[in-house]
Amino acid sequence: MQIDAHQHYWQPKRGDYDWMPQGDPVLDRQYRPADLVQHLGAHRINKTVLVQAAATVAETEYMLGIADATDHVAGVVGWIDFENPNDAATLTRLAKHPKFLGVRPMIQDIEDVDWMLRDDVQWAYRALSDLGLTFDALGFPRHLDNFAKLLGNYPDLKVVVDHCMKPDVAGHTDAKFDTWADGMRRLADRPGTCCKLSGLVTEAAEGWTIDDLRPYGELVLEAFGPERVMWGSDWPVCQLRASYGDWRRGAETLCAPLSGDDRAMVFGGTAARFYGLGN
Repeated sequence: MQIDAHQHYWQPKRGDYDWMPQGDPVLDRQYRPADLVQHLGAHRINKTVLVQAAATVAETEYMLGIADATDHVAGVVGWIDFENPNDAATLTRLAKHPKFLGVRPMIQDIEDVDWMLRDDVQWAYRALSDLGLTFDALGFPRHLDNFAKLLGNYPDLKVVVDHCMKPDVAGHTDAKFDTWADGMRRLADRPGTCCKLSGLVTEAAEGWTIDDLRPYGELVLEAFGPERVMWGSDWPVCQLRASYGDWRRGAETLCAPLSGDDRAMVFGGTAARFYGLGN
């Protein structure tokens, strides 16, 4: 089974995508399952993981409705308000849905770099662990130190790092790369932590080449191992720099040195195991 471990559907008219630039020709439009199905078929992808893009429970419920009606959506990563302990009940309710997998707080958009360590949000990590739900870690390299502290505090929390923690591919310097690589290795040292091979192309400059992405892809594969790396398209966001097919083929090139079994893990097996996705 081949899985796209990270994609989005959205309707901007819903009004809760606060990060989305109004009028953007790529992002500010509706994306539905019918818009993606041709790409899934072209690359023989069987299932997808649908990930939140708005900081509202309402969007999570919107996505679960899509998942109910869409066979290829194997599961949904949603959102709850970590600053509202009453959302523990919301999380328990959502967990009863057969396609609800876990949550992703939009940490990259929070100004306070220490937000994730605040005392008043710790209940949410404990609740996720207790319920056996997943945590998608979304941030930038500046968050790596705090993620290392956080994940060390919750050894039972099922964690996947989104978009390789968004390294500055476009502004690459050896110093930036080394800092990012050291932080990623620390996260990889925590048993069970996975990483999504996604988002790299969006962090690259226009006119990127596979050689621009290669050191980042190689580091992730080396640090986590193919058994803890899962490919995701980050469609439709990837279209800011590449078509779905171009990024898929780019990822296949990055994984070409792996054995067939290891490539199968990256392009399906790891996501199936981490998220508990059936056939």
